[in-house]
Amino acid sequence: MKKTLAILVIVLYCISVPDSAFSQSPSLEDEAISNHANELDPSFLTLAVENDLFGNGTDQHYTNGIRLSWFEAGAIPPSWISNIGELYPGFRINDTTSVTFSIGQNLYTPSDIRIATEQKNDRPWAAWLYGSTGLITITDNHVDEIEMALGIVGPAALGEQTQKYVHDKISNSPEPKGWKHQLDNEIGLNLSWQRRWPEYKTWDINNDLWLQASPQIGLSLGNIYTHAEAGLNLRISPKTERFSDMPLRVRPAMPGTGYFPKPANEFSWSIFGGLNGRAVGRNIFLDGNTFENSPSVDKKPLVYDINAGVDFTYGQTRLSYTLVRRSKEFKTQDDTSVFGAISISRRF
Repeated sequence: MKKTLAILVIVLYCISVPDSAFSQSPSLEDEAISNHANELDPSFLTLAVENDLFGNGTDQHYTNGIRLSWFEAGAIPPSWISNIGELYPGFRINDTTSVTFSIGQNLYTPSDIRIATEQKNDRPWAAWLYGSTGLITITDNHVDEIEMALGIVGPAALGEQTQKYVHDKISNSPEPKGWKHQLDNEIGLNLSWQRRWPEYKTWDINNDLWLQASPQIGLSLGNIYTHAEAGLNLRISPKTERFSDMPLRVRPAMPGTGYFPKPANEFSWSIFGGLNGRAVGRNIFLDGNTFENSPSVDKKPLVYDINAGVDFTYGQTRLSYTLVRRSKEFKTQDDTSVFGAISISRRF
């Protein structure tokens, strides 16, 4: 809890301290518009997979997340998506606005998937199958991202079929035996907003490398997740890649857009790391179903993630790996969760 509070305090302090560099240079919005004018607005297809086997090799808790996303930079949003933007105070559509569409599935299991009986002191079996759409826009020196996700939790989310198929046909892992105790079917709706300051603090190293510190805040509301969050990311890359964004992630992590410019010499890279804290009001995967009795555990009100990663870009393709340590999410959890996130993006 103390670590999570420290994260929130550090980020709020960074945001509150004025940065004189901003008043001496063009705004991020102006530079982004200029950057868009110098190239055709690209689109990106990204597949992101998060799995504990990519971390510490276990098969428990948040065991798998997959998200396929189509991101159109500088796109004119359809009117029905623009109406979603009106739900968020302060969100503004302008020449930098981009549109994203995603489909995904998350799987959650107790620590020992070989036990067929209900494990009352461990997290419930659960799956979340969803589609989402969102808008991303740059205003002055910050980036606003909004998203609406609609899906289903329960047997209709196909978690049992997915995990059993993967364990039998791909990973040769133990058979998961407790899916009959998963959460019941429930339609899920979630609205999410985050604001980032990508170049709040920057350092030009020998006119070649670009180091940036980016604070961020966010809020999610819905019957799936309800939480407030704050975080801080650090990223170092060649200066020519300063407009590259963080890799796409799966919520409740604060996802990046996965945007990257085509490298001038065909190859580029970046190294990044960060921390993020969440004050959790609701997490259906711990609290259980909203309108009926179901398996549940006592969640922790404050959770934090620490991550570090690297990405490599060659031509129109980028490959990213992120290692994440997530603090205990419920009171009877034995240990923290460690998982890896792999994403591959193709620019069109």
